[in-house]
Amino acid sequence: MAFISFLGRVLFVSVFILSAYQEYNDFGVDGGPAAKSLRPKFNVFSKHVTTHTGFVVPHVEMKHLILGSIIMKGLGSLLFIFGSSLGAVILLLHQLISAPILYDFYNYDADKKEFAQLFVKFSQSLALFGALLFFVGMKNSMPRRSPKKKAPKSKTN
Repeated sequence: MAFISFLGRVLFVSVFILSAYQEYNDFGVDGGPAAKSLRPKFNVFSKHVTTHTGFVVPHVEMKHLILGSIIMKGLGSLLFIFGSSLGAVILLLHQLISAPILYDFYNYDADKKEFAQLFVKFSQSLALFGALLFFVGMKNSMPRRSPKKKAPKSKTN
């Protein structure tokens, strides 16, 4: 049973591992194509945050964001494979930060082709988020095993 659970975690996390591997291979000096496509989306997201909250998002190099994403996916996946809740929390944090920026369907009209594509990808990201929340919830709801105490032996005289 433990092997099946381990295999399930490996298959689930393969999405994050393969994504991190692809970003790592394309990283280059400037962050690669991921950084180029992220820049306009991050600028729009920063404007939304500033407009709605008044908080000014500081300037960030895209290659640093991509590197942070690679590290979060890699470390979170490795910890998650071995059953750590911390790994799931790292992946949850990654999904929470990246999904609204990458899949900005809210910037398009509902009748546009981009809206439908981005909304489907955002929904898939929410499904991963829900699965990670389920893992953390189940991990915390299961009672911990306590070592069995041996009954003291009675002394015979």
